[in-house]
Amino acid sequence: MHIHILGICGTFMGGLAALARQAGHRVTGCDTGVYPPMSEQLRALGIELIEGFGAEQLALAPDCFVVGNVVTRGNPLMEAILDAGAAYTSGPQWLTEHVLQGQHVLAVAGTHGKTSTTAMLAWMLECAGLNPGFLVGGVPQNFGVSARLGAGRFFVIEADEYDTALFDKRSKFVHYRPRTAVLNNLEHDHADIFPDLAAIETQFHHLVRTVPSSGRLVVNARDSALQRVLQRGCWSEVQRFGTKREEPGGLCARGEPHAFDVLRGSLKLGRVDWALLGEHNQLNALAAIGAAEHVGVAPDVAAKALATFQNVRRRMELAGEAAGVKVYDDFAHHPTAMRSTINGLRRRIESQTAGAAGGPAQQRILAVFEPRSNTMKLGTMKAQLPWSLEEADLSFCLQGNYGWSAREALAPLGKTAVVADDVDTLVAGVVRAARAGDHVLCMSNGAFGGVHDKLLAALSAR
Repeated sequence: MHIHILGICGTFMGGLAALARQAGHRVTGCDTGVYPPMSEQLRALGIELIEGFGAEQLALAPDCFVVGNVVTRGNPLMEAILDAGAAYTSGPQWLTEHVLQGQHVLAVAGTHGKTSTTAMLAWMLECAGLNPGFLVGGVPQNFGVSARLGAGRFFVIEADEYDTALFDKRSKFVHYRPRTAVLNNLEHDHADIFPDLAAIETQFHHLVRTVPSSGRLVVNARDSALQRVLQRGCWSEVQRFGTKREEPGGLCARGEPHAFDVLRGSLKLGRVDWALLGEHNQLNALAAIGAAEHVGVAPDVAAKALATFQNVRRRMELAGEAAGVKVYDDFAHHPTAMRSTINGLRRRIESQTAGAAGGPAQQRILAVFEPRSNTMKLGTMKAQLPWSLEEADLSFCLQGNYGWSAREALAPLGKTAVVADDVDTLVAGVVRAARAGDHVLCMSNGAFGGVHDKLLAALSAR
């Protein structure tokens, strides 16, 4: 089969392209601003990439056009496809029909932590010898690729609640029909398509409806929105995580996020000693352990696998160090994720410098971020920004064309918050403020104007 993918450089569609190529299909695709790392990964697979969405691509005459949700009405190629009556489908639908059919699908859903938890779960199954297929919305460093078919009967997928395509406004994850589903957490996000939290809860309820009675839901016990989802109907076994120790049956942790025992009630099941930070990652680990157990991976085996887990690129990834200043790249873009990321770095600094001269008080965190997601651009979360940044010593924000003032939003932080109108001015402000021992944490779900390289170059030249 020849498929032509519209919007091929997105993380999901690029992963789908890789799976289709591995399965022996001919794959071509197009996008605007064909960009790395996905463009490099796809070209390495021999996939032809076309810049733009020109109507002339109709002449490729594929068996099917696979349409990404970045495509809207008015797109020249989409209009040509509709006028010609050519065959088209969405990415999630094609994936379900041609890859997931007959597989035991383990789907990881939630507002935060989907990518990391999906990568953890795939690595646990890999270490257990199950050779899973997977599709992750990032590049897990243990595997080096975002997607593969695998050789077993298990497929791990990041289950996004964003809409499927211009002709299918359901969440992507309702297509996947998982037998094991992780419900990690649930907050209002994607304000461009969901008016409120209740609308997202409805989509999660639809996901729950697709899990068979022999399946398992792995659910964050601390999340009230997820409890409301389950109250609307639940037909499968439920494994809760993040419970209190006195609650029987639930998975919980005893110890610090970087070194903890995994418990079911008061019974110790395993031990996690790993490199990741933050309570959010501790909860992600419990979720993945609960999901892996459903396919026969013992919790102690799953926990041991995390000792060699290297996380996903752009998750607290050290971009480099210059003039004694460490610069990190992180994908956090929702206020809750930003707060969790800063807190994780703060706890690492404190644990590494406890009792030492030049301790945590002399190792500051400089948070550098851009409100780039559709939700943040709309200003829906601007009131939460001071809360998300309060554990940073200094904060630097890029003011874009958002329709709201970052300076006004960050005013409660006083002089500890700086707003710049372009990346170069932002970099100059950070470099002036930074001193040896500082940690500069850059947070964005985009390229951020190459801020990491610019910071390192400016620090080196200082």
